[in-house]
Amino acid sequence: MADKINVTVWNEYRHEVKPGVIQMIYPKGIHETIASFLRKQPDMEVKTAWLDKDKDHGLGGDVLDETDVLIWWGHGAHQEVNDEIVEDVQGHVLNGMGFIALHSSHMSKPFTKLMGTSGTLTWREKAEKSHVWCVNPYHPIAKGVPQVIELAHEEMYGEFFDIPTPDDLVFISWFEGGEVFRSGNCWHRGKGKVFYFQPGHETFPIYHNPEVQHVITNAVRWCKFEGSTDTRLIGTCPNQNFTINPLSDPNKREEDYDF
Repeated sequence: MADKINVTVWNEYRHEVKPGVIQMIYPKGIHETIASFLRKQPDMEVKTAWLDKDKDHGLGGDVLDETDVLIWWGHGAHQEVNDEIVEDVQGHVLNGMGFIALHSSHMSKPFTKLMGTSGTLTWREKAEKSHVWCVNPYHPIAKGVPQVIELAHEEMYGEFFDIPTPDDLVFISWFEGGEVFRSGNCWHRGKGKVFYFQPGHETFPIYHNPEVQHVITNAVRWCKFEGSTDTRLIGTCPNQNFTINPLSDPNKREEDYDF
């Protein structure tokens, strides 16, 4: 088998440590629920990290260097994420690491830095029915996904969603109250790929849904870097002092011309 995809699942892990419905749904944390279904894939090697794991939120040392795809779930502690780690995440994405932002990570520091926009939207927490419509069935993330994923209860996310125009729009969600939302969006950033997927409010068992799991699994495979490993043009502006075709007068300079 080819080299496995090294996945790191990152989570705030704040909601799940408090007694209540969220702990009942995700007793080992959202990160472990996501990691558990990805670990069933023979082509994936999965580790987890969280906000309070250590001073670097579990992403220091060689963790990002050894990560092909980083999955991020954040909600109420976005501002507690160290800016140096955010810079490091962005740098790794530009150099080919995939990044998957889930649900309320739309306002996480790494996602907004990669997007260059605020990531703001409208929301309503009323346990509404949601239909996640696949509007791009030919995209790799849609492979094996039904035309519509039906969620009995979900937090409403609505437009306007302040993101750059996606390179590919794969899913649009409808909510019982009437709103629609661009819920599955793809971008390229440098050599890296970014996918945002909306379903995943912490008080509902969204990440136990097999169809949601299938989307995330497909997204990991899509986000894995495939292409040239040439890094000459990443983070530098080299002076190209050679030519592919010969110059008519290689010794002539700007000051030699009479404008």
